[in-house]
Amino acid sequence: LCSFLGLLYQEYRDKSTREEIETRRLQDSQTDPEETSLSEETPSEAEPTSTIENKAPPQINLLRNSNSRFNLWQDLPEVQNSGVLSILQPDEIKLQEAMFELVTSEASYYKSLNLLVSHFMENERLKKILHQSEAHILFSNVLDVMAVSERFLLDLEQRVEENIVISDVCDIVYQHTVSHFSVYITYVSNQTYQERAYKQLLQDKPAFREVISQLELDPKCKGLSFSSFLILPFQRITRLKLLVQNILKKVEEKSDRESTALDAHKELETVVKACNEGVRKMSRTEQMISIQKKLEFKIKSVPIISHSRWLLKQGELQQMNGPKTSRTLRTKKLFKEVYLFLFNDLLVICRQMPGDKYQVFDSAPRGLLRVEELEDQGQSLANVFILRLLENADDREASYMLKASSQSEMKRWMISLAPNRRTKFVSFTSRLVDCPQIQCVHPYVAQQPDELSLELADVLNILDKTDDGWIFGERLHDQERGWFPSSMGEEILNPKIRAQNLKECFRVHKSDDSQRRKLGSRNRQ
Repeated sequence: LCSFLGLLYQEYRDKSTREEIETRRLQDSQTDPEETSLSEETPSEAEPTSTIENKAPPQINLLRNSNSRFNLWQDLPEVQNSGVLSILQPDEIKLQEAMFELVTSEASYYKSLNLLVSHFMENERLKKILHQSEAHILFSNVLDVMAVSERFLLDLEQRVEENIVISDVCDIVYQHTVSHFSVYITYVSNQTYQERAYKQLLQDKPAFREVISQLELDPKCKGLSFSSFLILPFQRITRLKLLVQNILKKVEEKSDRESTALDAHKELETVVKACNEGVRKMSRTEQMISIQKKLEFKIKSVPIISHSRWLLKQGELQQMNGPKTSRTLRTKKLFKEVYLFLFNDLLVICRQMPGDKYQVFDSAPRGLLRVEELEDQGQSLANVFILRLLENADDREASYMLKASSQSEMKRWMISLAPNRRTKFVSFTSRLVDCPQIQCVHPYVAQQPDELSLELADVLNILDKTDDGWIFGERLHDQERGWFPSSMGEEILNPKIRAQNLKECFRVHKSDDSQRRKLGSRNRQ
């Protein structure tokens, strides 16, 4: 079905995001963003190199030439020979590029999915090694995902065939998202089981390890790992949302194409959120069960496990002993260890006991927590903050003076404990005219629940930063918030580019209910 493209989707994705980073760097170094040329402003995710050999027509003439390597719609011979480039406005050409990228990148994605199935899943040696249940966990419903991608690609190709100037693609995206893309939620929700099964198989079955290694070495795989194929569906559904955002930024305001792009984006956002929730749900439940087993209550017991509860942050802090007048005592006697478990709706304060147990001596609803930083108190009180429980386990107000190991750790605790507290810089949802921004140049995988995983070319507003190299950011395309090392990104210095990023962001989300968005962002803390 798919022997047409030179590059696999993983290669496309990497190439596209790196081009995006370079484009922003170039724009950032210029005084006027309009100076950037068209080819720099519309990095393409795909390089079609020939056409898909479908079971049924249509076959796209635009993609048929097996020797072609077109980055852009405007480079296609059919487009160049038609004379449309001299008629179309520059903005319309940019829009054509954005729509063309969505089509060609789907073709690339389908090629990679096809390789996952034909090269790995249907390998006879692998079939003999794996039990049916193991194969099911490992590959999940990938055949359904591939069938959905094929149907989607056929409709996109048919649209491109209708006219050299593409009329729209977002209406097709909308129809397929509503009718077929639930298969992505099933696949992605299985991710935790899938990762665990894969690690277990590598560990327990040398024959499995050997076959996978051999299959990965095949030139078809272009040096890419088996696991990079397994995560394709989640990467694609997220990327598809960004590609629709890119189209949305380029369509005329209040036009039919804007309306279909907004509809498609809204439906994709729903699917992406459901995928994220599916991934989180299982790991959260397991984590809550594990924590419950470790807790021993000195106070009245609080049931920990709840379907609507999850862990936000845990860790050790130093609690100041005695009244404030005892500050003159030697530092060693000032503080003793406490251990905090902070959930989305509850805080429990413990002392760590032998055998990985924790004795709970106080608790409070998260909504009844207040924090206050102690400033300029000398070295012994550096990174100290006050935590107030407006209503604790004894139904009274309680205060704790807590010392963190670093400035970043203190700020991270303060923001997690009291998420509605003002940060150093105001969130973009306040419609602030300017705010520090950063673009991700190195991917980052979150290590703690209060951290944010970053993809290449993500753009974030900087809400807070620390002297020891951490940033608290809010990603523009989905308003997710979290901490990440400042070394992962480059600050965007050009105020015009920052303003342009914000303007585009408001436009993408203008059909959303702003209050719901703000609440959602806070709840994700």
